[in-house]
Amino acid sequence: MILLPQHRYRRYLFIIGFLVGICLITACIHLWLYEDINPIKNDISSTINFPQVRRSITKRRFTSSAVESLIQEIKRKIKNKELAWLFENCFPNTLDTTVDFDVQTAAQNHPDTYVITGDIDAMWLRDSSAQIHPYLPLMKHDKKLRQLIEGVLLRQFICIQRDPYANAHYKDLNRISEWKHMDETEMRDGVHERKWELDSLCYVLRLMHSYWKEVNHDLTFFHDHKEEFKKTIRIILHTMKEQRRYNGSGNVKKHKVENSHSFLCQCI
Repeated sequence: MILLPQHRYRRYLFIIGFLVGICLITACIHLWLYEDINPIKNDISSTINFPQVRRSITKRRFTSSAVESLIQEIKRKIKNKELAWLFENCFPNTLDTTVDFDVQTAAQNHPDTYVITGDIDAMWLRDSSAQIHPYLPLMKHDKKLRQLIEGVLLRQFICIQRDPYANAHYKDLNRISEWKHMDETEMRDGVHERKWELDSLCYVLRLMHSYWKEVNHDLTFFHDHKEEFKKTIRIILHTMKEQRRYNGSGNVKKHKVENSHSFLCQCI
């Protein structure tokens, strides 16, 4: 340890003390200047009337009692009126505007849920999984909501079995995509886009796993649809293995005649 001479030691203490004082004074001035616009202390949202932008009840595609109860609970707990307003309008948007689900049909047959991505009348595997995911914890409070989510999974099984390389599908399996004549690969009927995206299949697996956890590891749904489930899993695994490469420059080759894709990726 190096000891400083006494006079030099005092000089360093004075400089340090002076700098600390400057910092404290600056901080106090900053707080004094900006106190009036502190968003936490002065929440102006309480004086603003925010418009209701949700669809009216009669025009909503699906209404969940569990979702509506959660919205009211969150609104009571959030002090900032604008944040509460955002949650009330955003959280139920998927159910309000994008799902196509018939409750009566689901009660009599297997549930079938078609979820558009928003502004396009097509169902993306990745998007539909992500859109419905926030509602999973509420299934235990709403049987119809659980059926709706099970319908999403069953619809995804159909899509993957039809074409695991497609990323977006139509509800009508006979509908022909406007991209069919511009795509170099075989575009089957019912397929909107055939853009190979690994995350499309991964998101379906994520939704299945999350569903299984939220129902407390209950396998009833998967047993009831065992054949569809097993076939879909086999197709997903086969597709992933088929496209696994350990060399190449990352080029994508499409073969319409062979009806297959070859994706070469550089693995590190």
